[in-house]
Amino acid sequence: MKIRVRINKQTSCVELQGAEPSVKDLSDVIRETLLEKHGVSSQTDFNLSLNGSDFLTDGSQTLASCDIVSGDLVNVVLPQPAAPPSPPPSAPRLAPPSAPPSISSISAQQRLQQVQQSSGSSSVDALMDCEDSSDMRPSASVWEPMLCSEAEPGRAPLSLELLYHAVCSPDDAVMVAVHLLMLETGFVPQGGELRPDEMPAGWKSEGGVYKLQYLHPLCEGSVVTAVAVVMGPLLVINMMLKVAEKVDTVRKLCVKTCSYVSEEWSGECAAAAFRDLRRLSRVFKDQLAYPLIAAARDAMALPVAFGLPALPPELLFRVLRLLDVRSVVRLSSASRHFHAATADSMLWKHLYYRDFGARVSSSSSSRDSDWKAIYMNSYRMRCELRRRTVPPFFNYAVLPGDFGFIPALPGIIGGEYDQRPLPLHPLMPRPRYDPIGPLTNPVRRPTGGRPFNVRRGFI
Repeated sequence: MKIRVRINKQTSCVELQGAEPSVKDLSDVIRETLLEKHGVSSQTDFNLSLNGSDFLTDGSQTLASCDIVSGDLVNVVLPQPAAPPSPPPSAPRLAPPSAPPSISSISAQQRLQQVQQSSGSSSVDALMDCEDSSDMRPSASVWEPMLCSEAEPGRAPLSLELLYHAVCSPDDAVMVAVHLLMLETGFVPQGGELRPDEMPAGWKSEGGVYKLQYLHPLCEGSVVTAVAVVMGPLLVINMMLKVAEKVDTVRKLCVKTCSYVSEEWSGECAAAAFRDLRRLSRVFKDQLAYPLIAAARDAMALPVAFGLPALPPELLFRVLRLLDVRSVVRLSSASRHFHAATADSMLWKHLYYRDFGARVSSSSSSRDSDWKAIYMNSYRMRCELRRRTVPPFFNYAVLPGDFGFIPALPGIIGGEYDQRPLPLHPLMPRPRYDPIGPLTNPVRRPTGGRPFNVRRGFI
């Protein structure tokens, strides 16, 4: 059992062994492990309380009989120090003009009275909260709204820290993060909403099997069941979607626990235990959460709720204008919706002006022009022009330096490069067809065993 203990406005976590630990066991653990860490002597007498006013005096009483379960907060009430003797009265003197007293200069008793007058509470927690809010010094840890996809190394969302008390192993830590990611995606645990620090009942069994069930407001009538099994270093997560009591979709994800939980796992806090929460959020949502929502809405004949298909035509057109033509063509084969969106003539008109940068003739630029066909014809003409400007037998190579494109191999067989294999200028070789190029009908004469010379035909 894990219990949160608060000493001097600082909260720590202790773990109790045994099936039914008692109040005395909790006191002994606090005395041995926590008091000296908070600057309190281990010989100091203290009391335990749940609300700050009622003390747990019977040490033989079990925690379960006191309605204390794993994750509850127990306050350690230390004895108040004796008040120092008041100084003797002195002659009154005028105080120099100064700023009004700050909130932190008000005594604790006055602040407690203010809290009692405003809320009618006299608990120690109210005084602690009042002290925390009135302290003008910067706090050691400032919690900000954060998703798992925004978590930086060494930090974790507050929602994950609140759920972390139920973690007893690295696999438990991954499943707690999975539960939080389902909540971030909009899923609600079946059976009603829970407290921020509460996991669903029966989420973990003794055999290492985890089971969670969720509903989604965008997919009414569908239930998503998550079943995870530990298989060596892997945690296999199976998501089953039921629509109208029929299994519609089953998706599977294998997670390597050591990739997202620190190997030196100590169980102190979520920020120290988890690593690469951004990647876990991206992988889980892209492969399980979002596809399940899309499958549920598709099975119920509902329109899509997120992604590019959910965008209005104006926004989708602005996105398509940013893509290259190859991506637009590939996107057109994804679905009928994208095929119709990428066939828009105004989109291809924008792509034509962007890629070619030239205006077409007035006869072909009317409102009824097929800009997709114009783009395709212009693209073919450009490719054909490039093909004609470079000889098919001429290979280019890029050499280091400022030489640009230089022929890598000389040209036709039988030229002077065959007779002279070592050119005088290796960096600037002359092509074989220089100076007159290849002959269409070369003169073939008997050479009598001598090497053939192509220039002999012009002598």
